[in-house]
Amino acid sequence: MTQSILRKALLEARVPRYTSYPPATRFSQAVGADQHAAWLSTLPATEPISLYAHIPFCRRLCWFCACRTQGTSNAAPLTRFLQTLNAEMRLVETAIGRRQTVSALHLGGGTPTLMEAFQIKALSDAFRAHFDLSQDPEISVEIDPTELDETRLDELVDFGLNRASIGVQDFDPKVQEAIGRLQSAEITAEAVTGLRVRGVKSVNFDLLYGLPYQTPERLSATLAKVLDHKPDRLALYGYAHVPWVAKRQKLIPEEALPDPSARRELAELAQATLVAAGYVPIGIDHYALPKDSMARSAEAGTLRRNFQGYTTDTASALISMGPSAISRFEGGYSQNASATRDWTRAVETGLFATSRGFTLSREDIMVADAIERLMCDGRIDFARMAERHGLRAQALRDRAEAALADLPEIGTLSGDRLAINEMAYARLLAARLDPELESSDGRFSLAS
Repeated sequence: MTQSILRKALLEARVPRYTSYPPATRFSQAVGADQHAAWLSTLPATEPISLYAHIPFCRRLCWFCACRTQGTSNAAPLTRFLQTLNAEMRLVETAIGRRQTVSALHLGGGTPTLMEAFQIKALSDAFRAHFDLSQDPEISVEIDPTELDETRLDELVDFGLNRASIGVQDFDPKVQEAIGRLQSAEITAEAVTGLRVRGVKSVNFDLLYGLPYQTPERLSATLAKVLDHKPDRLALYGYAHVPWVAKRQKLIPEEALPDPSARRELAELAQATLVAAGYVPIGIDHYALPKDSMARSAEAGTLRRNFQGYTTDTASALISMGPSAISRFEGGYSQNASATRDWTRAVETGLFATSRGFTLSREDIMVADAIERLMCDGRIDFARMAERHGLRAQALRDRAEAALADLPEIGTLSGDRLAINEMAYARLLAARLDPELESSDGRFSLAS
């Protein structure tokens, strides 16, 4: 395959992001509340867990966003929501049978910083009542600088915030107007300063490429403003235009979206700019300063991938709460009901709100491990994979060999060791390792 055809295949491929294997689109109602409770009851007492709370409320619904969110003009609906979240924590603690030690806690959404200071305090108290946070876990929060003030900042720091993730997307006014998210560079700078003067050591920025009216010149200007703050990490995601899934995206002018070739140019520009500024590329879409824990984790081969993207947290179980939240156990995945009303109804009656999930077989666990290592490290040792799981990995190796026969430019297979040439190809190869994406002739179509 010529380089131009390979590049076209890369640009046009429609494959999962593999924040889990299998992707959440394959979950079913075969997993319910009883299975979720059973998985919780078998968590080892000596192993810490990771926690996630999904807070779906936003004062403004950004048009680009495909997350499970809902609008509110004020923080009033959060009163009942936080009471229900507290009740769900109580259910989790009861099912586990103790206050489990926590290694990481993440607040996402939605807009967690929509909470008033007293609500942040109530949430902090609830977590500490039902879980053991005494071992200084990483506590991270997704922050919208337009929904932040001094009292909220103080309460977040008292909560234990030590890693802040700031949504930026793009600083260009024309781009911001086209995606329904107005956020000045000045108000973002105030948020960064407020966090750092309070001792929050890790500040991360989230950016998007492939947005309407985004050009190399506009993205370069955004990156220059971002680099002024020297964030410890950056996530650079490609905007996914899926208006049939996220109806609000119909407000985005499709004619202003860059075509696949222009998207790739934007991604390459951003990578070159960030690498030149001293950042280390991590996985398929992250960058970190060399001394950051994510860069060190990537170098050591201990980087992980979950529903929030790349993480340094090595907990085997991720317990997630709130509507639509997905939990991960060694035995499978469970997801809460997506609608806030359905989640609330279940939890307020003393039941878990689990609506679907997936039970992993031993073979699924090995495939998941292989895809995670590919997405994190860009390489797989099939012999070690087989030894680790006590299974034959020949079928996995055969799928990798067949993929490289079709696309030899993307990597090499030497004995039992697979390595890709660029992390940009990781999703393509992961899709070829995924047995569920094989068609009847055993080949996966890149353009499907």
